Amino acid sequence: MRETKAIIDLAAIRHNLEIAKQLAPNTKMMAVVKADAYGHGIVQVARALASADAIAVACMDEALTLREAGISTDIILLEGFFSEQELRQAFEYQLQTVVHQESQLKALEDTSNDAKIKVWLKLDSGMNRLGFEPEDYQTAYERLSQLKTVEKIYLMSHLACADDIDNAKSAAQISEFKQYLQVIKGEASLANSAGVVAWPESHLQWIRPGILLYGCSPMLDFTGPQHQLKPAMTLESQLFAIKHLKPGETVGYGATWQAPQETRIGVIAIGYGDGYPHHAKSGTPVLINGKTYPLVGRVSMDMITVDLGLEDQFELGDKAILWGNGLPVEIIAKHANTIPWSLLCGVTSRVKFLWQD
Repeated sequence: MRETKAIIDLAAIRHNLEIAKQLAPNTKMMAVVKADAYGHGIVQVARALASADAIAVACMDEALTLREAGISTDIILLEGFFSEQELRQAFEYQLQTVVHQESQLKALEDTSNDAKIKVWLKLDSGMNRLGFEPEDYQTAYERLSQLKTVEKIYLMSHLACADDIDNAKSAAQISEFKQYLQVIKGEASLANSAGVVAWPESHLQWIRPGILLYGCSPMLDFTGPQHQLKPAMTLESQLFAIKHLKPGETVGYGATWQAPQETRIGVIAIGYGDGYPHHAKSGTPVLINGKTYPLVGRVSMDMITVDLGLEDQFELGDKAILWGNGLPVEIIAKHANTIPWSLLCGVTSRVKFLWQD
């Protein structure tokens, strides 16, 4: 059997939630589980995060998946609702919604629903993606305040550059948002994972940890273990063939790597068809039997090749870790000119997922 699998450590996710609480004490926790919990399994992760004050998803489909699985935790729609039907579903399934533009505000004003809903009013403080412009924010708040269907209004914004501690934009965004909080009173949220780690002045009443829950550092040039985080996903496969190469022989499509000396090439059963990054460069580490060996040649759809050298002993079936325990995904992302978020979300359905508590 092709033993290519992603092992999801739910205890690690709970540990990482506790780290977030330690970094931002006396705050409420909105745990972000969008994009299938960053590729870790939205239902399983939401159940593991039962101690969070709320969970956040991107869209209605994700929220309904959780409700249908019996998840009763408060759920926030980070992109808000896209239609009148979705607004009705938000009332029906007791969802909270972000309100970030005029059309959503108008839809709430026009609704005749007998139920009540909690909303998160979003300010665009410099991300220039979603949110009311600063000059319109207080007016939007006042309009929401007049609606009988709105049970409670929370305030929120989003940091654009929090992963870079040397970038002054975060301080400017925090300052601007806090100016509005002096006028508009209410529970507020600004800190994403990077804000939790590096910008304590952004913590306010609610934090929104995402990537750090899964054991990754949200900061440039750091890894999760440097923040006492534990990797939640270990992607592993097996060594299933070994080839002997003479000096000058090449490996893989395009013959992009040439053996500088006699060596052995290990073939591992994983490729871009499983979500391993196609653009991973020669030299990307792979962990086998507790030691790293460099990827050589191009990543194929179903397999990769690594330079095993001549000294160490191997057996067919030896476990190979592509990222996770012992090999932070941030390192692989750097070798592949991508980000950890993309790698974690990109593991495909061909990989067998195993959840461990």
